Amino acid sequence: MGAGEGECDMESLGELLSQMKSSQLRQRSEELAARLMNDPLVWELRSSHPELEQQQLMRGMAKLYQYVNDRRHCENCPGLANCPNDFPGHYTKLAVEQLGGKPELVDLQVPCGKQLQYERELSVKKRIHSFYVDERALEEGYSEVEIMSKDSLRAPAVAQVFRYINEIREQGLKPRGLYLEGHFGTGKTFLMCYLLHELAKEGYSGAIVYMPEFVEELKSMLQDSDKLRETVEMMKQVDLLIFDDIGAENLNPWVRDHVLGSILNYRMNRKPTFYTSNYSLNALEKHLSFTSKDGEEAHKGQRLMDRIAPFVEVVQVRGTNKRGRS
Repeated sequence: MGAGEGECDMESLGELLSQMKSSQLRQRSEELAARLMNDPLVWELRSSHPELEQQQLMRGMAKLYQYVNDRRHCENCPGLANCPNDFPGHYTKLAVEQLGGKPELVDLQVPCGKQLQYERELSVKKRIHSFYVDERALEEGYSEVEIMSKDSLRAPAVAQVFRYINEIREQGLKPRGLYLEGHFGTGKTFLMCYLLHELAKEGYSGAIVYMPEFVEELKSMLQDSDKLRETVEMMKQVDLLIFDDIGAENLNPWVRDHVLGSILNYRMNRKPTFYTSNYSLNALEKHLSFTSKDGEEAHKGQRLMDRIAPFVEVVQVRGTNKRGRS
């Protein structure tokens, strides 16, 4: 057999294989198209849009396939983190639009309920700044029924906090905050985190500051004036500011007079400030009057209290110590 004949045979074989593959692919495509057209979801679409002809459906085959596939995944949703759709957290929605005088399938990527919930929670978290407070207190979900029923002794305080939140929702921000006074472990911080979370959902920004560690951190900020200025400015401007465990910190005159004094001087009569403390207001004034450097300075403690006491509603938080319990 000559070289030319061998080449000719090989070409023929190649053409034959190509035709076979083409035939097999065509057959598979036809089977897939038939299955797709008989899918209940496609039948539902066709009954809703009788103006769609076979030609338009065949042209939109890829869109139909994506639509059916996404819907099947959503029916057996494995959770947002394991979403198998091509665009996680979204599904394909089909619409029919008139293009050039003829109906055409148009596909849209739509966020699912779980994605929308995630985005809502993310936007809430972005509105809340936390300084040295256990993030778990802000990450947990909140149940009003559980909060109210956890400790009957705490119920009056919880009712006050709930009432305050509802007033802000109905009337908007007001300059008076809350002063939660009570023994260690009665849930004061938790209630303030709940307040922040609920009002962040209404669009308000907030910050919660754990005072003992914040005061220590402020000393190191003396070496970083930009960070100090940014932190103080944020605390002045944020809608809701919470000083958690005020009275437990080791104060120095600079923190008391130039940092706390500056923040509270700006916020009074403008935006509400909140506090949690083991101290009553009178006992807190004595604490603020004494610093490790200058000893007792009653007038300076009183000056700071003039920026706290008139601008808060006192909430007595009673109850048993919950710390260390599940």
